[in-house]
Amino acid sequence: MITDDARALLATGALCDSCLGRPFADRSFGLTNGERGRALRTTIALEDDADFDPTDPADCWVCEGYCGAFDAIADTIVDALEGVDFETYQVGTRVPPLAEENERLLREDAGLEPDAGESLKRELNREVGRRVGAKTGAEVDFDRPDVLAVIDLEAFDPLDLAADESVTSHAVDVQINPAFVYGRYRKLERDIPQTEWSCRECGGSGVQLGDEGEEPCDYCGGSGYMYDTSVEQTVRPHVVAAMDGDEGTFHGAGREDVDARMLGEGRPFVLEVKRPRVRDPDPAELEREINDAADGSVEVEGLRLATYEMVERVKEHDASKRYRADVEFAEPVDEDTFDAALDELAGTTVQQDTPQRVDHRRASLTRERTVYDIEGDLLEPTEAEVRLHGEGGLYVKELISSDDGRTEPSLAGLVGTDAEVTALDVTGVEGEDEPFELEEYFRDEPREDDA
Repeated sequence: MITDDARALLATGALCDSCLGRPFADRSFGLTNGERGRALRTTIALEDDADFDPTDPADCWVCEGYCGAFDAIADTIVDALEGVDFETYQVGTRVPPLAEENERLLREDAGLEPDAGESLKRELNREVGRRVGAKTGAEVDFDRPDVLAVIDLEAFDPLDLAADESVTSHAVDVQINPAFVYGRYRKLERDIPQTEWSCRECGGSGVQLGDEGEEPCDYCGGSGYMYDTSVEQTVRPHVVAAMDGDEGTFHGAGREDVDARMLGEGRPFVLEVKRPRVRDPDPAELEREINDAADGSVEVEGLRLATYEMVERVKEHDASKRYRADVEFAEPVDEDTFDAALDELAGTTVQQDTPQRVDHRRASLTRERTVYDIEGDLLEPTEAEVRLHGEGGLYVKELISSDDGRTEPSLAGLVGTDAEVTALDVTGVEGEDEPFELEEYFRDEPREDDA
């Protein structure tokens, strides 16, 4: 009988209603443990025709007052989240070893199974979390909440609550999870890297040792960077400021060479903002701000508030690329030879050893990549424009030049003379099987200009 088990629990010492009801947490859905304990205590008092004598949590030998602190802990969490924008939350608890030991002894002394009902930790998470949700209007999320509040029970004495009904802020550790903004960027000028590129000579410090001590680095002019700016440096400050975050990290769907432009609809990217206090900036206004500040060197479009899964999608989603290249031949090439070479390359799977220009930072491998389509115009006997659509990871410059035979077949090999890309534009980045922009990866509604 459940009342027999309840009597055995009460025989262990003074128990508050929550600690009495907690071993029966799997009974009668919809009740709190406090309500279960009070009902059992009431039933036993009626059966025994005895006075009803509940125990205050402060006198409970198991929780030692913690079950009376639900409201105070919730208030402290809400205060700690003041000024933070969030829609979802989660509450966690670090329970002192002594309280966990008391839980074990309670069930053992009463002859119950060690895992009967639920733990004090789980009850605290639920009861405090329920109160936080009611006070803030946010929804609990156990997978990826906007904010996580962890309660350290050892950081305060629940018996002190009777004096001021407050819990020290040191007892609550609030973690604000990152927020994410997705978009596409166009790089309209050459010699702009995607991400900031620290100076290789000074390591980004901007200084070097001279005869009279530290002086500005000769290589970077004291800036600490190889290039004056980057797409990341153009976009990141505006997004971080709009979301009142601490810092930001740029994630791109691959990257183009520094000397290549990124045109067309742009390359997908995600800007990850750490510890954002604002999660719902106006994407359209943010877009205008970035583009105005970039002054024509970089443009962004289609900015939307994204989920954290979008980072992995941008970095891992299979994508094909479209290119336009200006090509210069070492010797004159006739139009028939040029057209025949393009016909030979169209639909071909090429073998590419890691290019010489990047083999110092990439593994030496032989990769197979498919040229889906390729066409072009011979403008002069030694000059051409080539347009192609290729599998992601295709090295286009080496497809043209052969890279001393490291790419086979190649345009240079097929026309029988050296060929060099003198200017390269990426004109499209597209998902192989489906677009990057699926609604399940966004937190906001599509804008009218994106629909």
